[in-house]
Amino acid sequence: MSFTLPDLPYAYDALAPYMSRETLEYHHDKHHNAYVTTGNNLLKGSEWEGKSIEEVVKGAYGKNQGLFNNAGQHFNHTHFWKWMKPNGGGDKLPGELEKAIVADLGSLAKAKEDFVQAGTTQFGSGWAWLAVKDGKITVMKTPNGENPLVHGATPILGVDVWEHSYYIDYRNRRPDYLKAFVDHLVNWEYVAELYAAASK
Repeated sequence: MSFTLPDLPYAYDALAPYMSRETLEYHHDKHHNAYVTTGNNLLKGSEWEGKSIEEVVKGAYGKNQGLFNNAGQHFNHTHFWKWMKPNGGGDKLPGELEKAIVADLGSLAKAKEDFVQAGTTQFGSGWAWLAVKDGKITVMKTPNGENPLVHGATPILGVDVWEHSYYIDYRNRRPDYLKAFVDHLVNWEYVAELYAAASK
């Protein structure tokens, strides 16, 4: 299965003012597209050709760095676009997800705070996550294109803290970008869908 660049699930200007049309055009059309193109070239003739993206990510980890980087970033970004929606964020979460967050992380406010903190303190490029590990929701952070899949966990929410994700709109104010993400962009319904699948 080769990688394909997915369409954005909304218009380029749908997330403004929290994420601008210019950011989405660069981030989706240039950065994500480059991961897809490079990933496909590296996939050709490799032992992971024809495998699912999850299998490629887990299989190439620690064995084929170039392929892993691009496959990881393709996986991460494919979900990243769906982890956002116009008029997202806020505190209205689907019931089961909210219950699990409160049980595992203390409260929704604390979960958001810890998630923002993970993204703020991720040195250099990387991602912050809510992931399900051993049946519980946990906050994680990873460098570069790594994700919870390679650490025995299933990601249910991720935010990109590479500079290309926020520099046009926020310059070096990464905490402001992360706060805007949790307050105005998160698609909690999609998070709930992934949580339901991960906790089966």
